[in-house]
Amino acid sequence: MLLTIGATIVVLGVLIFVHELGHFMAAKAVGIGVPRFSIGLGPATPLSFKRGETEYVISWIPFGGYVKMATAEEPDMGLEGGPEADEFPHDKLFETKPLWARILVISAGVIMNAIFAYIVHAGLLAAYGTAEDPTTNIAAVGAQDLPLNVQGLADVPFGAQIIRINGDTIPSRGAVREKILGPGAGPLRLEFAGGVPPVTVGSEAYVAQEREAIFNALPPLWPAQLLSVVPGTPAAGAGFAAGDIVVGIGADTVRSWWEMQRIVSASAGIPLEVSVLRGDTVVVLPVTPQAQSVTDPLSGETTEVGQLGVHVDSPVRRIRVGLGGAVVGGVEATVSDAGLILFALRELVLGRMSASELGGPVLIGQISGQTARLGLVAFLSFMALFSINLAILNLLPIPVLDGGQLVFLLAEGIRGKPLSMGLRLRLTQFGLVILVGLMLLAMTNDLRRVFGL
Repeated sequence: MLLTIGATIVVLGVLIFVHELGHFMAAKAVGIGVPRFSIGLGPATPLSFKRGETEYVISWIPFGGYVKMATAEEPDMGLEGGPEADEFPHDKLFETKPLWARILVISAGVIMNAIFAYIVHAGLLAAYGTAEDPTTNIAAVGAQDLPLNVQGLADVPFGAQIIRINGDTIPSRGAVREKILGPGAGPLRLEFAGGVPPVTVGSEAYVAQEREAIFNALPPLWPAQLLSVVPGTPAAGAGFAAGDIVVGIGADTVRSWWEMQRIVSASAGIPLEVSVLRGDTVVVLPVTPQAQSVTDPLSGETTEVGQLGVHVDSPVRRIRVGLGGAVVGGVEATVSDAGLILFALRELVLGRMSASELGGPVLIGQISGQTARLGLVAFLSFMALFSINLAILNLLPIPVLDGGQLVFLLAEGIRGKPLSMGLRLRLTQFGLVILVGLMLLAMTNDLRRVFGL
């Protein structure tokens, strides 16, 4: 719980700061006065200080933030802590600046979020390279976990090699993940090597839970060979050693890491006899998996599983890409993130994705905690994706968001004069209602996930 709370604070705090810093730096660059820079909305907490003309504060409502600019026109909707106290000369007011300068200031938050995502992706590639798993063969399909409309996968034999999905060649496990979980509506046609008949599964619409079920039902065919044994665990006490290959558990033959995991997970507190191949000799090791409570980070459901305390010797390897590869790869990863978010928005608008897929602060917190537990690379990759998500959502043409303000400025450019103050006020109020409605929907979905409603 503490890790989840801490991860959530880091994700939201950093990305809100980055977004508002973009507005702040652009405003300063074009000579606009900034009386307040706030992380959070509403009245300011005691956590504040003033430097120069700007007051820097943490505000009470932990959703978003703002850079309050000097203006004699813009209406205050009660989200920015009340009216400004300082007086600014006429030439430092927002509305006195040229149209291009105001467009730059409003766009700067989105630009900073995109730059942040790129820097993270490029930095991770430069530091860690890419993870590549050449495995395209699959272990036994988990037929018991398949939704009804994808039961055709149950006929895929053990060890089948996926060679194409929807006509595209599949060279790696990453390609399997991208084709199944990536954007793109419609059924999935999987083709296999060795004369295995192709299988078509999935709905016409993109359903996230269904795609996840399909992907999870096709585990990679990794040998059940141990990379390491954790000291103080049941496996260490039973005499397991790195390099052991698990070939059987009781009367069951084990052909893959997935089959071993499935049996062990279902055997918490139950004595097992595990047969391992050690060199040229088969050794039988009695062991009782330790019961471990595991909480699903999205549903909140807690289940008890068995664990031995071993790590698999997986074929996943890190490949160095060099500085040039990191520069190019950062762009590709950022564009890929944007494509995923835009696809989801399109599916929502067209009604092919349910509004129940939307998530609010609870879901953000759950995913933040989950990725933090997976390690630094997963956590920073999520931050990059969420930064692009914030950038794109802020471009929606809702008046209280950056996109709505850009629409006002574009209308001014076309008309040769600003929209009337009264019209902007009414549109801003309408936009606020829409935004609050979306937030309530997202938070309702969060509560349904948490309580299983």
